[in-house]
Amino acid sequence: MNKIFKIRLKKGDLVQVLAGKYKGKQGKIVATHPSENKVTVEGINIVKKHQKPNNAHPQGGILEITKPIWVSKVAIVDTTAKKPSRIGYKIDKDGNKTRVFKASGKEIK
Repeated sequence: MNKIFKIRLKKGDLVQVLAGKYKGKQGKIVATHPSENKVTVEGINIVKKHQKPNNAHPQGGILEITKPIWVSKVAIVDTTAKKPSRIGYKIDKDGNKTRVFKASGKEIK
């Protein structure tokens, strides 16, 4: 049985890559994979896959696929400061839990 990791990032978040080949690049999260501790970011970690002809791709050929990246290699971007930040949680008076930027303390929309 796979361990399910707590990923604080959500689909649609703007993130910046902190390490590796795509360091410094930004993109939106397309999908999260809690069982693998990875996220898929558009335009990041694109690989070429050689595809034999089949019903879906009768021609076959070389496809470009976006692969998941480790969640530890990305950080959410604070749009006001335009810098990557970590995510924390705050609970308001009504008991609602909201995500906040650790650097600025502002709420994540």
